[in-house]
Amino acid sequence: MFYNRGIKRVLAAPLDEQLVYRREMTGRIKAALLTEPEGPHIDIYLDSLASADGIEEVSIADPEGRVFDRARSKMAGRFSGNLAYRDAQVLLRERRPNLVVIAYSADRAPKIIEAALDSGAHVLAEKPACVRAADFERLNARALERKRHLMLAFATRVNPLVRKARALVHEGALGKLYGASLYFIADQTRLRASQYHQSWYASKERAGGGHLIWLGIHYVDLAQFITGQTVARVCGFAENVGGQPIDVEDSASVALEFSGGMLATLQSGYYLDHGYHSQIRIWGSNGWLRTDLVSGSPLEWHLNRASGIEKMASAQGKDNSYRSFVQAAVDAARGISPPPVTGTECLKALEAVFALYQASAAGRVQNIA
Repeated sequence: MFYNRGIKRVLAAPLDEQLVYRREMTGRIKAALLTEPEGPHIDIYLDSLASADGIEEVSIADPEGRVFDRARSKMAGRFSGNLAYRDAQVLLRERRPNLVVIAYSADRAPKIIEAALDSGAHVLAEKPACVRAADFERLNARALERKRHLMLAFATRVNPLVRKARALVHEGALGKLYGASLYFIADQTRLRASQYHQSWYASKERAGGGHLIWLGIHYVDLAQFITGQTVARVCGFAENVGGQPIDVEDSASVALEFSGGMLATLQSGYYLDHGYHSQIRIWGSNGWLRTDLVSGSPLEWHLNRASGIEKMASAQGKDNSYRSFVQAAVDAARGISPPPVTGTECLKALEAVFALYQASAAGRVQNIA
C-alpha cells in the first residue's frame, strides 16, 4: 500500500522485497536529488519532492549548480544553500539521505546508483538507468544484499485506471489471459531539433536505445504489472524509420510471449506532430478490458455472462502520476508501505527491451531466462 494525501491505494511487490519496509523508520526522512546539466525530468522531480509528505530536507548535487536556484524557488523550507553540492559523493557522505532520486543519463547512472546504495539510501532513478541489462542486474543484486529499495520511475503504475485494470485481472474477472494489444506513440517533432541530435537521448551508446527504452518501456512494465506475468520470449523490429540523424530507433514493433502463455503486441514510436497516443487492450476467456491513459477516457471492461455482456466504466482519476509515484517512494523509504515497483520488476522490463534490440539485430526470437 501507499498513501497520498490520505487516500489509501494498493500496489503489490514480491514478498521478499516487501519485507524491507518493515524494518525501516516511520518518521520524516532526508531526501536528495542527484542530477547533471542534461538530467531528465529535473523540474518534475523538484516539484514532486517539494509537494511530498514526510520529508524534512532535500539536498541537491549538480556539478554545474544550474539546479540550485530553481530548487530554492520551489522548495522553500526544505532546500537552502547549505544543502547544495557540486559533488554527489560529498553529499552522500555528509547528508546521509534516506531516499536518493537520480536523474542522470543512462550511461552514467549505474555508478551513481551504486554509490547511493552503498551509502545506505533507497534509490528512485529515472529510467532506463543503464545501457545494458547486466548493469542493472548487478545493481539490483546490490540493492537486495543491502535491503534497499531500487525503483525506476515507472510512474504510470500509479494511474488509477491501471490499478483498476490490475485488480480486475488479479481477481480473475477476465479468466485465462489470451492476448494484449498496446501502443504508446509520441511526437516526431522533437527528433528534428539540432539540440536533440546532440543530446544523450540520440546516442545508443549513452541512452541504450530510443523510443522503446525511454517511453515504450512504460507499457512493457504495465503489461507485466497488470497481468502478473513476465515476458518470456521477444521478437520484432527496432528501426530509425523517420531518417533523422540519430543513433537510436524512432520506431519499434514488438511481439511478446508471457510466462502464463498470453501473447501481446506493442507499437512504440515517435510518429506525431505533437502529443501522445496510447492504448491498452487485454482479452481473456471471460471478457476483455481497454483503456487510453492519454485521452482521459474511462477504463471499460466487458465480462461474458450467461445472460449476455456486462459493460462498466471506471471514472478517470485526476492524478499526477509522477508526484504520486515519488510520494510512494518516500513512503517506502519511511517504512510505511512497500515500494511502488521493485528492482526485480524493473529488471524484467529492461530485459524485455534489450532482448527486443537483440532480436531486431539478429532476426530471431530471444528467450528471456
